[in-house]
Amino acid sequence: MKKILIGTHNKGKFKELSYLLSKKIKKISPIELNINSPKETKKTFIGNAKLKVNYFSKHSNLPVIADDSGLCISALKRKPGIYSARWAKKHGSFKNAMKFILGKMRNKSNRSATFVCCLSFKHPTGKIITVEGKIKGSISNKIIGTKGFGYDPIFIPFSKSITFGQMPKLKKIKMDHRFIAFKKIKKKLKLCKLFIWSFIDIEFLDYFFVIKTKISYFTFYSTFKRKIIYWINFFIFFPNIID
Repeated sequence: MKKILIGTHNKGKFKELSYLLSKKIKKISPIELNINSPKETKKTFIGNAKLKVNYFSKHSNLPVIADDSGLCISALKRKPGIYSARWAKKHGSFKNAMKFILGKMRNKSNRSATFVCCLSFKHPTGKIITVEGKIKGSISNKIIGTKGFGYDPIFIPFSKSITFGQMPKLKKIKMDHRFIAFKKIKKKLKLCKLFIWSFIDIEFLDYFFVIKTKISYFTFYSTFKRKIIYWINFFIFFPNIID
């Protein structure tokens, strides 16, 4: 069975990504491999998603999928944003962080907010794909619901009347920012599949041209062989994570 490392120590994220990924793949946690979390030093979701996927790839030599996500609240200048998890740590828990946010929002008329997820995938060959998913909504007046994780109990998605924290697990997983990002990454992987086949076709045409003309055969063959091995490895794994 093929394996993939889900680059997070967050149990909620691990469960959501495990559900979205193919059942044909064994999901590995960094905890199983005694890999610590990297320091998130970038200033954007995309930067931190790439930082995480590179870090976990380096320490595992496995295909890795990782995200950086957070809650951006308009009235708080899009905070906590990339510091969403760090706010929870600073205040002792997500529940305390939510209470802090609700206190800040007490006299705010604009309660709009966006959940953002940047999802990054890296194959051991070095190829990285990164996408962004967003879902808009508003901040509730109080903590409502015990389902989900993180800031789910204070986020009401647009067109809904309940928080993520009140929704059945599968309903929430199939509509949130992580799901939106995953749909985008599936689309990109399918495009990669088409690209890989066209790339291999072009390489074979060049290969036969070299044989026919007897120009730098050995030099070309070495380069050609490396490229084919790279793309075949890339191609074999990618379709499996989206089946």
